[in-house]
Amino acid sequence: MILEVDKVSKQFTSHVALSNVSLSVPRGSVYGLLGPNGAGKTTLIRIINHITAPDSGSVRFDGHRLTEADLVNIGYLPEERGLYKKMKVGEQAIFFAQLKGLSRRDAEARLKAWFERFEISSWWNKKVSELSKGMAQKVQFIVTVLHEPKLLIFDEPFSGFDPLNAQLLKDEILRLRDAGATIIFSTHNMSSVEEICDSFTLINKSQNILSGRVEDVKRQFAKGRYDFTIQGDATAVIPKLMPMVESSDVVSLPLERTMLSVKLRPEVELRDAIAAVNSAATMVGLSENLPTMNDIFISSVNAANK
Repeated sequence: MILEVDKVSKQFTSHVALSNVSLSVPRGSVYGLLGPNGAGKTTLIRIINHITAPDSGSVRFDGHRLTEADLVNIGYLPEERGLYKKMKVGEQAIFFAQLKGLSRRDAEARLKAWFERFEISSWWNKKVSELSKGMAQKVQFIVTVLHEPKLLIFDEPFSGFDPLNAQLLKDEILRLRDAGATIIFSTHNMSSVEEICDSFTLINKSQNILSGRVEDVKRQFAKGRYDFTIQGDATAVIPKLMPMVESSDVVSLPLERTMLSVKLRPEVELRDAIAAVNSAATMVGLSENLPTMNDIFISSVNAANK
């Protein structure tokens, strides 16, 4: 694990921002940090970045207790963007790179390569004030990753991006992961979590209410949901299968096929449901009907708020 948060709590006057939050971020992964507004995500990110300190608990980074000296190995792109509007884009990027310990020569060489990759070389001598919000975010993304830190923290990185540029950033995040970086990805966009996150933690009202690998948690929440595809209609199958299910949906498909989406009763074994379908029709497909991360987010938060 590259980052381990152990029972971290933080309170601001009468507001509890974090309460005994623990999580472990695997090295070389994309880790989603999820939660409603005000859940405590930003407070946790600020603690990791030594912007604020926890009231109790500890944070370990790369095998030792996190210190201010570790910040050189952390890149942070906050949700609140900030560039000096009167400076030229290239000079400002070099300035930030030097703050991260790069020489001007190395910074310029790396920046030119990134600017070419993002097709923004023509912006080098423009003032930041001339850039759109999306263009400025591209520059800040580059500055965040330029010094090749071990841990990258992105807070809502796709905010303000059109679909094409959002996909560009997703591809770069996955490329950085494959090159050895670890990424913490804080977002409300559940579809992005499914596309790029390996694991996640869901924080609600200052507490960690759910953690795990994305695929493992989706199977955990599937709870007996399956799609049976049969040849022909479902007339003969329904009497056989319906006593075994809590809910169902029948969808007509091309090629004279029918899909039955069902949720099996807890006491029903899958093999018994398969036998029931096979006894009344020709089954041509079976798949587990996994819930979306959006379904899991809503279900978990609603359950925690009861």
